[in-house]
Amino acid sequence: MNSTSSIVQRAVLAYLTFAGLLVGVWAAIFPRSFADDFPGFGRVWVAVDGPFNEHLVRDVGQLSLALAVVSLVAAVTMQPILVRVAAAAWLVNAVPHLVYHLRHLGPLEPFDQVGEIVSLSLLVVLPVVVLWCSYRDGRSVD
Repeated sequence: MNSTSSIVQRAVLAYLTFAGLLVGVWAAIFPRSFADDFPGFGRVWVAVDGPFNEHLVRDVGQLSLALAVVSLVAAVTMQPILVRVAAAAWLVNAVPHLVYHLRHLGPLEPFDQVGEIVSLSLLVVLPVVVLWCSYRDGRSVD
């Protein structure tokens, strides 16, 4: 693997780890705060989408923590199969999540609509970058 590609993949996996930890810890440990205050900075993206459901919010947090673990191990080991599985797992989560939110923008203010779509699109684009780099390198999967 060339060094630039490796750096890009590791950086993206590190970002995904951070994103998974941020959402995961907040939602799993502080579900009411997550529902009422996400993404922070006075903006509200979750509470506008329906009544609070502690079980659902904690499940989202735990899923995010699981994705963070896989991403972290992939970033540390850079094993091609694990890198690809981590990226694919993010896509399995991020694509339907983005599609849902694209169809349910109504309750949000325009500024929040843009912020939500940009942030969720990033979680689709970044794993694609990892997969593209991984396959472009032509490394065999161990």
